[in-house]
Amino acid sequence: MSELESAAGEGSEPTALVGVTGCIAAYKTCELVRLLQKAGVRVKVVMTPMGAEFVTPATFRALTRTEVALAPIDDATAPIHHISLAQEADVFIIAPATANTINKLANGVADNLLTTTALATEAPMLIAPAMNVHMWRDETTQASLARLRSRGVIILEPEAGYLACGELGEGRLAAVEEIARWAQAELERARDLGGRRVLITAGPTREYIDPVRFLSNPSSGATGYAIAEEAARRGAEVVLVSGPTTLSDPFGCTVVRVTSAREMFEAAERAFDEKPCDAAVFTAAVADYQPAEQQQHKLKKGEQGSELSLRLVATTDILKTLAARKGSTVVVGFAAETRDVIAAAERKLREKNADLIVANDVSSPELGFASAHNHWHFVSAAGVESTDVLPKRTLARLLLDAVASRLAQGNQGGEAK
Repeated sequence: MSELESAAGEGSEPTALVGVTGCIAAYKTCELVRLLQKAGVRVKVVMTPMGAEFVTPATFRALTRTEVALAPIDDATAPIHHISLAQEADVFIIAPATANTINKLANGVADNLLTTTALATEAPMLIAPAMNVHMWRDETTQASLARLRSRGVIILEPEAGYLACGELGEGRLAAVEEIARWAQAELERARDLGGRRVLITAGPTREYIDPVRFLSNPSSGATGYAIAEEAARRGAEVVLVSGPTTLSDPFGCTVVRVTSAREMFEAAERAFDEKPCDAAVFTAAVADYQPAEQQQHKLKKGEQGSELSLRLVATTDILKTLAARKGSTVVVGFAAETRDVIAAAERKLREKNADLIVANDVSSPELGFASAHNHWHFVSAAGVESTDVLPKRTLARLLLDAVASRLAQGNQGGEAK
């Protein structure tokens, strides 16, 4: 039995949407389709008009035993085609991907069914380029690839060798076995939290001094929302307890909106206790202190003299309190630090009874609060693993890989309740 065959799980077949563009390497996609089918994957094919010039839709229709998607509107009575394809896909593979299609995707151009579907899908995307060596090395192509990588797209770089044009260099489509292995890994990830319940906290809290002033921080909530969306995509039942943000509710999540640290603790505790959680990820930037007294009316400038003193009291430590009774729940905390980042995270790991602490340096404007990218350190009893600077969506995927791995192993580090 092949590695792909043994990796195929039971239950309903996952769906791979395979995009084919206008390149001589399109004939290799027939073998890719067969490898995916052999692994228990349902395959649908979407083609660009030029792709259909190299391999006919009839070939893929015979291989997949389903209609090939080619025209944006095939049947006026059918669902909107690019939306239905986008929602159906568990993974979207574009192989071969031409320079033309790569540049379109990087810049949001949607002028055929394949590119329109690519914009509409939330599925992980794998792109396997194939082209002339000079087109591959072109600055525009490389800039587009970098932009796609920054959005979390997986680029399976071409191999070097003799090309169809007669030149020697990079540009040959990656081995179809390699493409299939990557696709299967993404399909497994998309289903690895099925039946699991995950609690996530996100965003800042606000501790009001008076009706119009509060203590808070610059957290946007983007990290927690990215993790919640990724967990839901991977099949989890997600409860997201969110402080004040401008973000829309992630699809497929139950969202509980709160304002203060006390409200966040109460909501998180309810979600943690009312039904067993398989994992709890505490990303929220919760205020450590709150005013001892909240004024009923707005404080007027000058009424308190030239100085205003506030007496602050500690808020409940949500991570520590809930982790103390975690049982087998995988508990993840976050440590936003400005110095001694890893040492602080290691101390937090011990003191809070967490299984994993995600540490990051927020002193950099490019990587601190409200940034699109970050650089994380995963700190656990096993040691420290550091990431590159990556989009938050990609980091969310890596974090949930770690959580899913612990769940699969039974989270042996957990303590009995």
